[in-house]
Amino acid sequence: MGGRTGFWLVVLSVVLASTRVGATCVDPAQLAHSTVSIMRHFDEEERGAHHGLSGIRGTGWFLSSTTIVTAEHVTAAMDLSTEDWKPLEITDGDGSQFIGARIQRLTGGPTEKLAVLELQQPVSTAQSFAIRKEPLVPEQQVMTLAYPAGRPHPVEGRFVRFGDGGKLTGMALLEIYEGDNRLVIDHGASGAPVVDCDGRVAAVVSNVFTQSLMGVSHEIRISTAWGTPNVVSVPVQALEELSRSQ
Repeated sequence: MGGRTGFWLVVLSVVLASTRVGATCVDPAQLAHSTVSIMRHFDEEERGAHHGLSGIRGTGWFLSSTTIVTAEHVTAAMDLSTEDWKPLEITDGDGSQFIGARIQRLTGGPTEKLAVLELQQPVSTAQSFAIRKEPLVPEQQVMTLAYPAGRPHPVEGRFVRFGDGGKLTGMALLEIYEGDNRLVIDHGASGAPVVDCDGRVAAVVSNVFTQSLMGVSHEIRISTAWGTPNVVSVPVQALEELSRSQ
């Protein structure tokens, strides 16, 4: 009886050990200075054109010390162009700086593209990512770095499948959550890198699946059911050729 109990204890220890190893994936400290919050502050005239909004915040990551990758809809909301330099507030941890930026190029599919931003001056602390060459596979563990309230926050999840219909065709569909919070990736996370366990960027966060219900006094947003995708991302392979030329 004692031997059988000892056997199950060994099995349990192996399972717990493998769970801990799988849960860590990438040490967030290894990704320091690679992902930043980007904020475009509107002037008074622009605020009037944007219904009183003071600015637009998104997330980006360094392809080099002078280039940042984000989602195209982030740059569109910021009114960035390929010609004019416009100041962006770039926040890395506790520090921030304003640097002029413009769109260097757009790349990707018809639904959502990736935008490569050119910076007017290099960021000395920037750490660039390696690009994953091969597509993600179902159940593969991933991590993303979001910037809620302008501070870095690592969140883990899994790749579920590639979209195969309509606007989701070719998009990488993920399930990402923290505890019971399935909305941990939300507004401001667009453009965040989706990283595999080797620390390579595999996709870029684009959107989340939610629906709104009207409560007693306010609107309630809910996510998808457990076991289903709740985050839409753009595969990063389109940047591979560009990254080799940098």
